[in-house]
Amino acid sequence: MSKIVRAHTNIALIKYWGKANAELRLPLMSSLSMTLDAFYTDTSVEKTNDENAFYLNGQKQDSKQSQRVFSYLTKLQNKFGYHDNLIVKSVNHVPTSAGLASSSSAFAALAAAFFQCYNIQVDKKELSRLARIGSGSACRSIFGGFSVWQKGDSDASSYAYALDEHPQMDLHLLAVELNTNQKKISSTSGMKEAQSSPFFNPWLERNETELNQMIAAIKNDDFTALGELAELNANEMHAINLTAQPEFTYFEPNTIRAIKLVEDLRKEGIECYYTIDAGPNIKILCRLRNSKEIIERFKSVFNNVNIVIANFGPGITYLD
Repeated sequence: MSKIVRAHTNIALIKYWGKANAELRLPLMSSLSMTLDAFYTDTSVEKTNDENAFYLNGQKQDSKQSQRVFSYLTKLQNKFGYHDNLIVKSVNHVPTSAGLASSSSAFAALAAAFFQCYNIQVDKKELSRLARIGSGSACRSIFGGFSVWQKGDSDASSYAYALDEHPQMDLHLLAVELNTNQKKISSTSGMKEAQSSPFFNPWLERNETELNQMIAAIKNDDFTALGELAELNANEMHAINLTAQPEFTYFEPNTIRAIKLVEDLRKEGIECYYTIDAGPNIKILCRLRNSKEIIERFKSVFNNVNIVIANFGPGITYLD
């Protein structure tokens, strides 16, 4: 039996939001992320004499739900000259398609489990590059702590690398789950539509500057600079969505309320910042000493809201 591989989700502090090549998932911009300990996917892949099968959280998925998984695995098999049928078993400890980067951990774990199944040795750079073909953000989940996905200009040059896998920064993330239902607009569709915004290219031109500023904030252990830039970058991304033609948004009324609450907390001297991916859920960046008070305030405003506190997570791990 193949070993189970665990990959953790990541949250982009400098966003990836646009493809230069959809088939290879080459991005239009570089990105930087924080790998999270609280959300992860456990996956195993093994050969079978029966038909291909994909089990998610113990439930066998139909052919439509399995299509993306086996389309990706077939690409890897073709690359390395294999043709077996496979059984994939995956347990996702993160809400799927709700803006919490579930595909990043899912395809990072799937890529590593494939190589475990066939006992193929690849380094993390190559594993990151190949995970990218399954889901762009998965290339960053190969690494723990902070990682950077350099956009590159080809299949060979687009991969992530570890910026700092063991950060000492006092940085915690509060995942505020306002709505865990599957989002109405997929990330793939959103990325494509966003490019119709008149502000997309100006944002793209700022990418290298903002990436370098974020790297400097991390190296200088500057929580304030990191938080301000993460919030700005997220707002730029969502402003592009709102100015696309036709316009769209992942925000819901509670998303706006949550943003306002973060701003109110800052005015009261509780330093925290928000970032939002493709979904209605807000993530709050804060120091550990402020996390309890922030959680209490959010729970007083939002009834029955689930809030998960996360710290830095590890890269790919292999479970016994």
